[in-house]
Amino acid sequence: MTEHNPPPTHSPTVTDRGDAGYDKALKNRHIQMIAIGGSIGTGLFLGAGGRLSQGGAGLALAYAVCGVFAFFMVRALGELAIRRPSSGAFVSYAREFLGEKGAYVTGWFFFLDWSVTVMADITAVALYLHYWSAFHVVPQWILALAALALVFVLNMLNVKMFGEAEFWFALIKVAAIVLFMLVAIWAILTGAPVGDSTAGAHNITDNGGFFPEGLPIVFMLTLGVIFAFGGTEMVGVAAGEAADAVKVLPKAINSMILRIFVFYVGSVILMTLVLPYTAYSSNESPFVTFFAGIGIPHAGDIIQVVVLTAAMSSLNAGLYATGRTLRSMAVAGEAPRMAASLNRNQVPAGGIIITSALGLLGVLLNAFLPDSAFEIVMNLAGIGIAGTWAAILVTHLAFLRRVGHGLETRPAYRMPLAPYSNYAALLFFAVVVVSNVSSSAGRWTLGLFAVVVLLMVAGWYAVRGSIRSDLLDEIVDAE
Repeated sequence: MTEHNPPPTHSPTVTDRGDAGYDKALKNRHIQMIAIGGSIGTGLFLGAGGRLSQGGAGLALAYAVCGVFAFFMVRALGELAIRRPSSGAFVSYAREFLGEKGAYVTGWFFFLDWSVTVMADITAVALYLHYWSAFHVVPQWILALAALALVFVLNMLNVKMFGEAEFWFALIKVAAIVLFMLVAIWAILTGAPVGDSTAGAHNITDNGGFFPEGLPIVFMLTLGVIFAFGGTEMVGVAAGEAADAVKVLPKAINSMILRIFVFYVGSVILMTLVLPYTAYSSNESPFVTFFAGIGIPHAGDIIQVVVLTAAMSSLNAGLYATGRTLRSMAVAGEAPRMAASLNRNQVPAGGIIITSALGLLGVLLNAFLPDSAFEIVMNLAGIGIAGTWAAILVTHLAFLRRVGHGLETRPAYRMPLAPYSNYAALLFFAVVVVSNVSSSAGRWTLGLFAVVVLLMVAGWYAVRGSIRSDLLDEIVDAE
């Protein structure tokens, strides 16, 4: 019996044919910034404004709790990615440990997440551009279409070009957050005037305290917070095109928890200290609200350019990840055949085209529902993200079971507190999704998600007969 065999000194090397053909041109600095770019996007730069206006300072608690569980998820993914880097990432790992049905569910959850996030990001770009009166004459849907077209062209070029674009996009985002935090701390320490108020703790104590609208509303906003953290799993996808994934991945992943607490939790706390929570809105970046309020000439305009760059960064990363995930699935027969093709730049052109085509639905939303487009797609993307993260954690549990039977060995870089941390995170994500029944918008989101699930089930029965069983080739480690 298997359990009486001594554990292998090396795990068998498994290669995924879906990884063939890629140019491994991403360097350490690219991976580091893709990790940052994935975890800092429109969820903070735009979405935090609306959530602050609804929940007040207690929103920082939601960011902190979600951040812990996002960290558990990305450490589980990191353990799997260091064992075997793959551009198919969690789809490829689900195929290995859960079978083709697991790969199918994981892949389409991720595609739902990022195809809808692409819609959210082009909506954010259009809203940002309407900050300037010169763009008021341009319909919101045209601006959204222009953003989609620009990033589509960037992604059709070679992966090094994508890596460079994302490096600079992410660098600008980080610089903006650091600048905001420094100026906000100065304003709080000096009691500087900000808009119709002054900075200081009284903005919390005089406006209902930490939970001005109650604790339940903060919990209801948690799905939007998960949307803000969506993209942290991007580092696993990038590992497949990294020159030295085993070396650079641990650094990128370990720094993530620090970024979450400094950039997300720290920024939200500072936002509630410099202005009353009622000063923020869902139609304007909270960073712009602050800098426009401190009276520095053109500060609002400068920060608006930065948050516009942040949205373009998130959009850029979304097309990158979905293209590669769709290719992994298409090679297996689980997605349209055209998604399997690479262009002459060794880029999965078919998958990028499919995601961009679906992004046109976001253009339509901006044409017919410009005021609510962002909120609609943000909540649906949040469920897709929770589903993707849950699939990663379940895949990691399946890997741990094989370890327990002596069929695998864990790498030195491991998920902490596993498997208990897996179960805790899975329970948390389930509760967050189900809690949407308590609001009208949440019920609409769950209704849309139910339709997606039905389509996924129908899709499985349509493709299961054409799935390739030889996609994963096991090669005995010669060492």
